[in-house]
Amino acid sequence: MSDGGGSASTEAHRAAAPQAIGCAVLTVSDTRTADTDSSGALIQQMLTDAGHRVAAYTIVPDDPGAIGAALAAWTGRDDVQAILTNGGTGIAQRDTTYDAIVALLDKRLDGFGELFRMLSYEQIGAAAMLSRAVAGVVQGRALFAMPGSTNAVRLAMERLIVPELGHVVYEIGK
Repeated sequence: MSDGGGSASTEAHRAAAPQAIGCAVLTVSDTRTADTDSSGALIQQMLTDAGHRVAAYTIVPDDPGAIGAALAAWTGRDDVQAILTNGGTGIAQRDTTYDAIVALLDKRLDGFGELFRMLSYEQIGAAAMLSRAVAGVVQGRALFAMPGSTNAVRLAMERLIVPELGHVVYEIGK
């Protein structure tokens, strides 16, 4: 075991993982604009601070067709290895991000949602169960769907996505 708590093979994979990932950021919202999208801005800032590239960014309404069209455009791009979404992961009638994304996933990464809800529970209590945060692989790209709140995005990015993004992309490409 290494000092980081991972196995020797996990540490070797992390060491072999790409350090700079090309990412696309999708905000799903009926009300946000580029000027008011604090969660999308935070995702982009945290990615660039970690040395990754933001290859694309857009805001779409909470509509399965619009979500699917954005994802389809990005899965066809060579400069996008990971897609990070925020918004629409709750249980309100307008929240359709989860359903649109799950229908596209080739493989689910259930641990992301499980860990996100566990960490979220420490901050907000039982309301964490209302989140349908999800991750997986779609057409050879990592996809992470986070809630739209800035606090939720910060939690997911700091504790889960940024520390493992290169490793996730490495594993997908093996």
